[in-house]
Amino acid sequence: MNSLHDLIDAIPLPDAAAERQARARLDRLTKPPGSLGVLEDLAARLAAITGQVCPPLDHPAVLVAAADHGVVAEGVSPYPQAVTGQMVRNFLRGGAAINALAGAAGAQVIVVDAGVAADLPALPELRRAAVMRGSGNLRREPAMSRAVAEQMLLAGARIVAEEADAGLDLLALGEMGIGNSTAAACLTSALTGAAPELTTGRGAGVDDAGLARKRAVVADALARACVSHADPLGALAELGGLEIALLAGAALAAASRRIPVVLDGYIATSAALAAAALAPRLPAYLIAGHRSAEPGHRLALEHLGLRPLLALDMRLGEGSGAALAIPIVRAASRVMREMATFEDAGVSARLM
Repeated sequence: MNSLHDLIDAIPLPDAAAERQARARLDRLTKPPGSLGVLEDLAARLAAITGQVCPPLDHPAVLVAAADHGVVAEGVSPYPQAVTGQMVRNFLRGGAAINALAGAAGAQVIVVDAGVAADLPALPELRRAAVMRGSGNLRREPAMSRAVAEQMLLAGARIVAEEADAGLDLLALGEMGIGNSTAAACLTSALTGAAPELTTGRGAGVDDAGLARKRAVVADALARACVSHADPLGALAELGGLEIALLAGAALAAASRRIPVVLDGYIATSAALAAAALAPRLPAYLIAGHRSAEPGHRLALEHLGLRPLLALDMRLGEGSGAALAIPIVRAASRVMREMATFEDAGVSARLM
């Protein structure tokens, strides 16, 4: 896409006819109607998203975008900023949780440098999209300019477009960035109107004093930026992160290609909040992989109208919860493709 406007306009309405056909087929499969519970609703949603009653979803991938955050200088994380770059190397070596979980789900891991402060190895497995080495300290200055925010949105869109051309048909969103739960809390407050006390959690594990400090940082950032939910690009620029903007663009591009988007935890969902504020059609294409232990995540999911598939008290990020949900999403697709109807199987249907 050449512009953000083009990208947003390219998102189609969900396919209502395909959804109706899917629900009709579900009722003809060899089971009592509704007996697969949420899996049936998921199968119908997949039909609406893809425009196919029986979508294959054979080529899933987890997009892990990494970037650093200037707000780390405010003491919002128990980990040093260097961990971001160190974890990117770990992803590339295959030694992180997301590598194990994506492998179990049969999903590719796509690692993107969206703005890591450290020097990273020049490897073909690492996609490069950085225009800055970390965002600004959002407590005291904009995280990035509006122009950079738009640039990162389009960078995420380009990566997904390239992967879709190569066969991608199911996208999960993950991230890495020390300090990014602070940015997620800021964005969630700005875009939903919720107070920092409701959106700010412990992230990677700050103690009580650290949590109080983090809430104060979020409150100060919101007061400084003074952004409106009616200006999501401004909110993303003032209060977001480079990887968050890239993920938002990735979600928009996937929706424009009718590719389901599985959200991970709080940070990925804050990217979806910003993307949905830009493109109101987007939430129909989103699947909440899980609900994390972060208090603001529940609030963000409710704002998007999403029900999580899993609730395992996870708060790792990386796309870990989304990766765990991928087999459930693919199972819904396989039910549609592989289960026989009563007629096909010669099984008597319900009498009353």
